[in-house]
Amino acid sequence: MPSLENTSRPGTALAALKDTAKGTLADQVTTALKAHIASGEALPGTRLPTEPVLAERFGVSRTVIREAISRLKSAGLVEVRQGSGTVVCEGAHIKAFTIDFDVSGSIEAVLRVTELRRGIEGEAAALAAQRHTAQQLEAIEHALKAIDVAERAGHDGVEEDLLFHRSISQATGNPLYPSLHEFIAQFIKEAIRITRSNEERRRDLAKTVHIEHFAVYAAIAARDPDAARNAALKHINNAVERLKSADPSFWQSPVVSKP
Repeated sequence: MPSLENTSRPGTALAALKDTAKGTLADQVTTALKAHIASGEALPGTRLPTEPVLAERFGVSRTVIREAISRLKSAGLVEVRQGSGTVVCEGAHIKAFTIDFDVSGSIEAVLRVTELRRGIEGEAAALAAQRHTAQQLEAIEHALKAIDVAERAGHDGVEEDLLFHRSISQATGNPLYPSLHEFIAQFIKEAIRITRSNEERRRDLAKTVHIEHFAVYAAIAARDPDAARNAALKHINNAVERLKSADPSFWQSPVVSKP
């Protein structure tokens, strides 16, 4: 990426990104600024060029620059200091894990997220089997029952499904698991919604999913980490197969979730 300091012609930096960056102008400028920070050219405490200067150097409007800076602030990469402008934060060079694609309406993207989920859910279930407290086991059971209640009420059960898996992550005794679950939940939610919409078209699958969930719960309750891991992996593997076998028309017009 051209240095922000050495870019003399408006639009040069942005033009260099067009072969690799995707998305809106704000997306592309954000990517460029992140790369500038990650490269070490902008050390913690370094002030970024002013909004008008950035707008000229990227060949975009100041509105685009403001949006990009706002995203950097949300990511904890920069902060605005009175009298100093926009400054690179301490720790900005520590790379954060991100998922940079849209999972909606794409079976390939959903399958990628589901594959990632497989490793997380398997180990979380095994740790929960070893470490859960009586209260945590009760929370898992309550979440499992809540899925059935939601389905009987005519809802899709997505939030309840997420709560079931979140309860398992909380029972691992490792605070990193709930944190990771919270991050990936936004992507898992779409995968579960798509899977459950497919199940709504094929009611025979709903019972199968219930059996899979119960197997995970039962293994955790029995304090059997191997069985819990295997049950969780079987559940996710079966979810992958259900997604692959979905009617192509389902991806064209998925069922809208019920309120």
